[in-house]
Amino acid sequence: MTNYPEVIAIVGPTASGKTALSVELAKIIGGEVINGDAMQVYKGLDIGTAKITVEEMGGIPHHLFDVKEPNEPFSVAEYQTNVRNWIKDIQGRGKTPIIAGGTGLYIQSVLFDFRFTEEAADLVVRKRLELELAEKGAAYLYDKLVELDPVSAEKIHPNNHRRLVRALEIIEVTGKTKDDHEDDAGHAPLYDHLIVGLEMDRDVLYERIDRRVDLMMEKGLLEEAEKLWDEGIRSMQSVQAIGYKELHLYMEGKLEKEEAVDLIKKNTRNYAKRQMTYFRNKLDISWFDAELGTNGILNRILEILKEFEHPSRIK
Repeated sequence: MTNYPEVIAIVGPTASGKTALSVELAKIIGGEVINGDAMQVYKGLDIGTAKITVEEMGGIPHHLFDVKEPNEPFSVAEYQTNVRNWIKDIQGRGKTPIIAGGTGLYIQSVLFDFRFTEEAADLVVRKRLELELAEKGAAYLYDKLVELDPVSAEKIHPNNHRRLVRALEIIEVTGKTKDDHEDDAGHAPLYDHLIVGLEMDRDVLYERIDRRVDLMMEKGLLEEAEKLWDEGIRSMQSVQAIGYKELHLYMEGKLEKEEAVDLIKKNTRNYAKRQMTYFRNKLDISWFDAELGTNGILNRILEILKEFEHPSRIK
């Protein structure tokens, strides 16, 4: 009897080979893949986010791709809810969920007890507080906050109406202060999980990133960015993704085309560096050299998974 982890995550910097590895692992262990990239939820952002193609999926079910229009917002709290639902669904069919992507906070929020103040939302309460603000003034609400949550009151200026209303809304909806609502969150694991990380020499990674950006341009990244621009998708969350925001600067006449491409490469390299810093500081990861190749890494992962097959671990 196999007893794989409840959830497996494959993380690492952009261009490190996570996509191919997740598919091959899913084929071997009977898994399904869940998107772990904040920008691949958006329709129409295919080339610039290196979104997996149907052919690359190899018949493995993939979830949480292309679920948002590019003019819609998307939060980590929404991601957390969606992925936890998919985990339950996949496990209910006897499969192993494999989260693959490079957005560290999003993946961490799923695997651990993260709580977000977005959950403590009630539009009726918020509207009533906003009405009180209009009728009685900020000083009235601030005095109420000082009484109910003096810690937050020290951090919020009375003239910051949005934060003032939000702090009172959280108290009324949850019965807790903002700090209490989020206290001790994010440390306790919710699943018996394994996090696999891909790493490589920085110079090799940067060279791979530069080549991939050139290939994206050849595949039509500029045309993809222009299509979003023509549809009025500008300065929105989706097109803040690297690749689109730089090319939109080109369309605005603020950069030459070559300058925009160079900036995409630079920003991608910087992003990869931030990704690695986050993963190393925030998560307990089993690291593998990405240059081992998909098959080499797969063999080592399967060795680790044997530990999860030991009878003492069977629930």
